[in-house]
Amino acid sequence: MLHDIAAGPELLTAAVAALVLVAIAGALYTHRFGLSHLLVFMAVGMLTGVDGPLGLPFDNHRLAVNVGNLALALILFDGGLRTRWVDVRRGMWPAGLLATVGVAVTALIVAGLARAVLGVSWVEGLLLGAAVSSTDAAAVFAQFSASQLRLAPRLAATIEVESAMNDPMAMVLTLGLIAWLTPLGQAGDLRVAGAGDLLPLLAEQLGLGLLMGLGGGMLAAWWVRRLPIADDHDGLAALLMAALGLLLFAVTNRSGGSGFLAVYLAGLLVRHRGERVAVMSLPGLNGYTWLAQAVLFLLLGLLVTPHEVWRLIGPALAMAAGLMFVARPAAVVLCLAPLGFSWRAQCFVAWSGLRGAVPIVLATYPVLAGLPDGWRFFDVAFVVVLLSLLVQGPTLAPLARRLGLDVQAQPGSAAAD
Repeated sequence: MLHDIAAGPELLTAAVAALVLVAIAGALYTHRFGLSHLLVFMAVGMLTGVDGPLGLPFDNHRLAVNVGNLALALILFDGGLRTRWVDVRRGMWPAGLLATVGVAVTALIVAGLARAVLGVSWVEGLLLGAAVSSTDAAAVFAQFSASQLRLAPRLAATIEVESAMNDPMAMVLTLGLIAWLTPLGQAGDLRVAGAGDLLPLLAEQLGLGLLMGLGGGMLAAWWVRRLPIADDHDGLAALLMAALGLLLFAVTNRSGGSGFLAVYLAGLLVRHRGERVAVMSLPGLNGYTWLAQAVLFLLLGLLVTPHEVWRLIGPALAMAAGLMFVARPAAVVLCLAPLGFSWRAQCFVAWSGLRGAVPIVLATYPVLAGLPDGWRFFDVAFVVVLLSLLVQGPTLAPLARRLGLDVQAQPGSAAAD
């Protein structure tokens, strides 16, 4: 009897460990071809899911959203800790434009494409556009690290800061548009404001996120500087940082602000004011963020039903191509051309708008809200992310070198852009 009781947890542990081992081994080999490690984790999840050899059914979108939010919070806090304040100041203005005006323009153009390709209404098209409009901080940080690119400081800061700042805008637009499509202002498991409150909701999210990020970051930096953390406490420092980031994320969200914006700003301030402890924590924190990404992409892979995605593959590919070659470039030119960015820099910023977990997580919200076509948004967002990681990710470094933007490869060239 005791053997039967223990068999269940042991089998589950063995299965999960085996999946992670297969995913890690595959990721190490695919990395040689410039492909994102995250693709392998998603592929393993799909092979494990309902259409894969194991055929495990999984449709818990609420669990995927909760895990996704925590994973993204940890990733953004880690990204803030890795970014120097001087680099942020260089890219704040262009990144801010891309994270606000750029997201709105991208969503509007995608809405027109969705209306033509999918036959949806303008509001539904805007909902899909909002879900896929933000670039993904995890994908951008991982790809820059893997490709070992050295860009001009202003250009690198613009891309990295934008990827961390545009999630709140995309999330608020997504929630507001879901409210627009649900007359009572309450959609399934999601509590959102009415359509007329979209701008106040955006102001509340960004305003409170900004205030709590700055306040929480300064308080956290003051505290960690006074803790007796020795040089051999790197493991404890990583655990401390992870706990601080998740605590601030939860408190900010509970208060009505954007936890994503708050944790990124707090990470920047902790790095600026408590650099010794922040830098010490980075190796250990890197392990936590990898674990978070691995679990998230495994879950997202499990959620996908390939035979249903295949039914929409033509329109979904058209939407992905329209986003990469029309919507994103148009938003970049509109935001960066007036600021003096060269055409080379604009081309690279447009192509570096990688999509990752954020669009898929946001695309689960219409499913949770019970919208009739919610599953279509999720399938299209999945194809958009898949194509972005397959096409844009591996070509990012070669494009930078081709345009003369890699400072290391082309010293004294156009990299000064």
